[in-house]
Amino acid sequence: MSRLPLPSPSRTEATTCGSLLQELQDLWDEIGENDRERDRTILQLEQECLDLYRRKVDQTRKHKAELHQILAEGEAEVSNLISILGERETFVRLEKTAGTLTEQLAMIKPLLDDLGQKKEQRIKEFLDVQLQIVRISAEIAGNIHQGSSTSVQVDQRDLTLKRLGELKCQLHELQKDKNLRLQKVGAYIKLIQDLSVVLSVDFYTMISGVHPSFGDSANNQTESISNDTLARLAGIVHSLKQEKLQRLQKLQNLGSTLVELWNLMDTPMDEQKRFDHVTCLISSSVDSVLGKGCLALELIDQVELEVERLNVLKASKMKELVLKKQNELDEIYTSVHMDVDGEGARETVIGLIDSGKVDLAELLSSMDNQIGKAKEQALSRKDILEKVEKWTFASEEENWLDDYEKDENRYAAGRGVHKNLKRAEKARILVNKIPSLVENLTSKIKAWENEKGMPFMYDKVRLLDSLENYVKLRQQREEEKRRFRERKKLQEQFATEQESLFGSKPSPMRQFPMKKPLGQSSSANIAACGTPTGRRVSTPFGRQGILSSGKEKKVGKGSIVTPDNYVSLQKDDSVSHNSAILSPLK
Repeated sequence: MSRLPLPSPSRTEATTCGSLLQELQDLWDEIGENDRERDRTILQLEQECLDLYRRKVDQTRKHKAELHQILAEGEAEVSNLISILGERETFVRLEKTAGTLTEQLAMIKPLLDDLGQKKEQRIKEFLDVQLQIVRISAEIAGNIHQGSSTSVQVDQRDLTLKRLGELKCQLHELQKDKNLRLQKVGAYIKLIQDLSVVLSVDFYTMISGVHPSFGDSANNQTESISNDTLARLAGIVHSLKQEKLQRLQKLQNLGSTLVELWNLMDTPMDEQKRFDHVTCLISSSVDSVLGKGCLALELIDQVELEVERLNVLKASKMKELVLKKQNELDEIYTSVHMDVDGEGARETVIGLIDSGKVDLAELLSSMDNQIGKAKEQALSRKDILEKVEKWTFASEEENWLDDYEKDENRYAAGRGVHKNLKRAEKARILVNKIPSLVENLTSKIKAWENEKGMPFMYDKVRLLDSLENYVKLRQQREEEKRRFRERKKLQEQFATEQESLFGSKPSPMRQFPMKKPLGQSSSANIAACGTPTGRRVSTPFGRQGILSSGKEKKVGKGSIVTPDNYVSLQKDDSVSHNSAILSPLK
C-alpha cells in the first residue's frame, strides 16, 4: 500500500484529521514500523472514517425525511383547520425555491397557532350556544334539572360560521318559544288568581299542585314552561271558568227565586237589601262578575238557606196568594164583560190546595198563565169595547133627546135651559153618527169572531145579536115616529077644518098638563144635564126599562123589553116614544 500524502500546512491547519495523520507518520518513522503494517492501519482508519460519514449522511437524510413529514403534516393540519373553520383563506404550499425546509416550517408554525386559537374560540362559542339550546329544550320538555347538569359535546368536525349561525337561529326560535310559553304561563296564573278571588279558593295550593316551581318562590326556581304544565294550567283555568259559570247560574236562579218570592209575599225593602249583592247578578254576564268572593260557596249556602226559609213561608201563604191571583183573574174578565164563574173556580182552587195533591208552584204558574191569557183576550177586546162604550153613550143621548123633544116647555125661560139646548145640539150630531157607528162595530165584531172562531160575548149575551136587535128596534122606532108625525099632521088638518066651520074653542081633549121645563125640576132624579124625571133611560147594555105599573119586566136572552103602553095613543094624540132598546146582557 502506497503511503498517503501528507496534508499541506493549510489543510493541516484547517483539518484536524490531516494533522493527526502527519503526527502518526512521524511516530511510525520513529518507531520503525514497516510499510505493510502502516498500510493496514491507514486502511482501517479510512474505513472507520467512511463508516462514520455514511452514518452521518443516513442520519441527515432521515432528518430531512422527518422535516418533510412534519411539513406535510403541518400543511395537512392547516388545510383541515381551514376546512373545519370554514375560513376563506387558501393555503398555498411553499415550494423549495421559496426557502429551505426549516424556513417553510417557520412559516407554517404561526399559521397553525392562529388557526388553533380560532378553533378554540369557535369551540367556546359552539359550546355556549349548544348549552343554551340544551337548557331551553330541557325546560320546554319539562326536565329543568337535567338541562342544568347535562354535558354538551361539540362536534369539532364542523365549526364553520354557517353551522354556528344555524345553531344561533335555533336558539333564537327556542328563546321565542320560551318567551311565548312564559307569557302563557303568566296569563294562566293571572286568570287562576282572578278566578280564585271571585270563587274564594286557595290560589297557592292550586298552582303548587301543577308544578313545585310555582309554589316555591323563595328558591328562585325557574318556572316550568313544559307542554304538560301549560296543559295543566289550561285545564285549571277551564275548570275554574266552568265552576264560575255554574255558580253564577245557580246564584242567578236563586236570586230570581228570591225576587219572585219577595214579590209574592210583599217582602219589605229593608229585608231585600240584605241580598242586593245577589240580585244585582241576575242579569250579569259571566265575564263581568269580578268582585271578591261574590261567587263563594258560603254566599251560595246563605242564599239557599234564605230561599228555603221563604219557601216555608210561601207554603203557609200560598192559599192567600192563589186567591189573590183568582181575584185578579176575575177582575180582568169582569172589566171586559166576559163570563166567568169566579166562585166555582175559587172553590176548586181551595179544594186542590187543601187536598195537598197539587204542587203550589205549578198552581201559581198555571194561574199566571191564565192571567196572561186573560190579559191577551182583554187586549183583543179593547177596541171593540171602546166602540161599545161610544154606542152606549150615543144611545143614552138618543133617549134623552127623545124625551127632551117631547117636552112642550123646553124653550121656556129658566135656569139650565141653555145647557139643555147645547146638549141637544151635540146629541143630534151624535145620533146621526149611530148608524155608521153600529155598522163599524158590527164589522169589527164579525172580524174578531172569524179570527178567534168563537162568538163575542158581552155579559153572557152575544154582542152581535144585541146589535141586530138594536137595529131592528131602532127601525121600528123610526117607523113609529114617522106614523106619529103623519097622524099628528092629519089631526092638525082636522082641527083647522073644524075651526073654520065652528070657530076656535078649547077642546076638552087637548088639555095638556103643566110641565116644568127641563133643567128646572127640583127632584133628585133630574141630572145636572136636565134628564127628565119619572123615566129611566134604556141603554144597549141591558138596563131594564121601568114599566108603567112601576115593576121591572125581566126578559131572556135576545128578548126585547117593551112597556105596556108602547104604541098606545092618548086622546090628546100624543104618543109615548120611550121604550127599552136592548135586553140585559148577562
